[in-house]
Parts: sequence; C-alpha cells; structure tokens
Amino acid sequence: MDAEGVSNTTFQQGDAVKLDFDDETFDAVTSNYVYHNVPSKNRQAILLETLRTLKKGGTFAIHDIMSKGKYGDMESFANKLKDMGYEQVRLVDTTNGMFMSKWEASWMGLSGSTLLIGKK
Repeated sequence: MDAEGVSNTTFQQGDAVKLDFDDETFDAVTSNYVYHNVPSKNRQAILLETLRTLKKGGTFAIHDIMSKGKYGDMESFANKLKDMGYEQVRLVDTTNGMFMSKWEASWMGLSGSTLLIGKK
C-alpha cells in the first residue's frame, strides 16, 4: 500500500464462510479467483455470506471458476438473487474472448471462469 501511496486501505484476515462484518457494511464487494480455493461443499453459501455485507444499493463483481462442479447451478443462483431483490444480476462468461479464449482458459486451468455482477 505504501508503494502505491494508498492510505485508506487495510487488510484483515478472516473466514469467508463467516465474515467478521455486520450486515450492509460495504458499498461494493469484489473478489477475483478466490472462492474456488476455499474448502467448501457449498460455494453459493459463501457468495451469499459475501453479499450479506453489501449495503442496499451497493454493487458486486465476483470473478471465479464457477463450474458446475465447484459452484453448482449458477443460472439458478442468479435467479435466486433476483428473487431476493438483487438487481442487474448477470453472469458473464470470461472465457469467450473478452478476457481470454476458451483455449487459454483450458491451458491455464480456468475453464468455467465467470464474472457474477449486480446490485443489491
């Protein structure tokens, strides 16, 4: 942080399954290739725990290897979020050339890479 001249940031170690933050703490939540590394049988529960900390009106962008084997049915999960009142919920395949090609994703072990975005 010092090297970048940033002074309003802190890092806190914690448990992704039970975050040590109150409901609606943050204006935005983001993650990039983290949750597939968290040992869990229910990564959708981890996503819900993350979104619990998001303020009403806040935005989220969560990028990970959201294959069915790691995350289950993410289309159904996106619909669940919409039913819960989340807005502009979208799943963006990041292996279709926008970020990387399907070949690159396969070569790097990132098949299933998806960006989950929306607003609470």
